[in-house]
Amino acid sequence: MNIFMSFRLAIKSIAANKMRSLLTMLGMIVGVGAVILIMGLSSGITGYVLDQFSNLGANNITLTFNGRNSRIVKDEELYSFAKKYPELYSALSPNVTGAFNINAKDKRLEMHQLSGVSEEYDKIKEIELESGRFLDYADIDSHGNVAVIGTYVRNKLFSKDNVIGDKIKINGENFTVVGVKKEEGDSEEASEDDVIYIPYTKALRMTYQPEPMQYTLLAKESDTVTRAKTVLDDFIYSKTGDSDVYTIITMKQLLSMIDKMMNMFGIVLGGIAGVSLVVAGIGIMNIMLVSVTERTREIGIRKSLGARRSNILSQFMIEAATLSAIGGIIGIIIGSVMSINVGTALNINAVPTLSSILISFLISAGIGLIFGYAPARKAAGLNPIDALRSE
Repeated sequence: MNIFMSFRLAIKSIAANKMRSLLTMLGMIVGVGAVILIMGLSSGITGYVLDQFSNLGANNITLTFNGRNSRIVKDEELYSFAKKYPELYSALSPNVTGAFNINAKDKRLEMHQLSGVSEEYDKIKEIELESGRFLDYADIDSHGNVAVIGTYVRNKLFSKDNVIGDKIKINGENFTVVGVKKEEGDSEEASEDDVIYIPYTKALRMTYQPEPMQYTLLAKESDTVTRAKTVLDDFIYSKTGDSDVYTIITMKQLLSMIDKMMNMFGIVLGGIAGVSLVVAGIGIMNIMLVSVTERTREIGIRKSLGARRSNILSQFMIEAATLSAIGGIIGIIIGSVMSINVGTALNINAVPTLSSILISFLISAGIGLIFGYAPARKAAGLNPIDALRSE
């Protein structure tokens, strides 16, 4: 008996016990569906997170001082350093953050975070403006009371779109709005539109910091990021003499770390869901053992007519694999539909990959073969005389 005949007999046996077959496949359907759903969502979330961070600038290099001490490099020194390597760096901005009460007439934002940056920050972060202008060198040099705000802040503080020239109060000080950032995050709280930029020199005074604790540099080209980081590291170390007082990280490194973490997270969740596949395999084995018992007389007849041990073994293993594979296919379909629908609801691209679908199918069929071997071996080992005597 060839493999095609064994497959036909397997389909016939499954069809003859529809309800039992469906209940047996249920564990596989749930297990495979859960794996497909989790892998699809994990892939979609990973892509979304990486896209969000990529928007911050793939060529960015961030320098952060870990504590206040006398060895922190001053901003003038960083600017002089960057000018010495025009082939490596195209922009530099100190970053000073603080939380303040923001007012505009009768409207207020409580302890809202703002960022003190330089006039090159818009180039570093590729900021586009809806109206007005970004900060300029004169604002930085004069510690100017000017601000660029996002659309979320504008909508919260004003009841009109054109707010250029209007005043906002930051901790009681008047600031003139000189620019409004183009909407990127649907003007929602904590999005890219929930921002306020002021000159970093002014932010230093307001936060009582002697020097910025963080800087962002823009590498000239993507292939010079590594070299730019190394040169910066050598310079900062020569000034501080202690690599523990600062951290330098590139956006490429950060993206790589995030990608690894998200992949690990997906593998762990997939592994947890995969436990149900083992349970499904045990269920298939139990049902196949019952099937062997029920069909003992059939096995005896086939053996008496010349069926070899290998024929019986292959028949029951193919039947177990077919049962498992059909459950896997149904699980793949259900998991894919759920993944796409949930992804659409979360506004992420959660379409399962072809590789995850193929792997899930192969695993489901493989589990059928593995857990179907013991019942098949039992069936193949039956003595034909004893099998024929079975009632």
